[in-house]
Amino acid sequence: MAELYIIGQVVGASKFPSKSLFCKWSLHTGGGWKLISGLKEGQTQVDNPVYDEVTHWSHPIDVHYSTKGVQGWPKIHVQVYHYDQFGRSELYGYGFCFVPTTPGSHSIECSTWRLVGSWRDEFMQYFLGGGPQLRAPDVIYSGNDRYRLQTQTMGSVHFQLGIILRNFHKFGIET
Repeated sequence: MAELYIIGQVVGASKFPSKSLFCKWSLHTGGGWKLISGLKEGQTQVDNPVYDEVTHWSHPIDVHYSTKGVQGWPKIHVQVYHYDQFGRSELYGYGFCFVPTTPGSHSIECSTWRLVGSWRDEFMQYFLGGGPQLRAPDVIYSGNDRYRLQTQTMGSVHFQLGIILRNFHKFGIET
């Protein structure tokens, strides 16, 4: 079978309104993919930089997949959370990006967004915390339902990934 190695890290985040952030990430694939080794999801530590504009995580990613075809190519799903001054964690943004299809080293910037509620929801979020969230997070990267959502642009999550492809040409798979 053809094999895909993803080795790298969740470097950090930038351009968010606040800097006390952590990130939950996961890899999603189609049905023809099998996880051989590694973790397909994880969570970074909280970083609260005082002088820097960038939140640094340096969280490792090391995953090995096998596949029979390129359909359902892996994508990275992220959820960025923020700790407010009262110690509450709030969802700050959703995002996804595809794992590169070419071997080598890649720097990826994954843009994020958050749901925007009514003026009442925004008022309550400001004073009580929380805010609107998706019931089914898979809406982020699938279907037409995503385009009906009212959203606001947030910051970006940065990845540094090394991609190794093995035996794709032997199985007639072109990337």
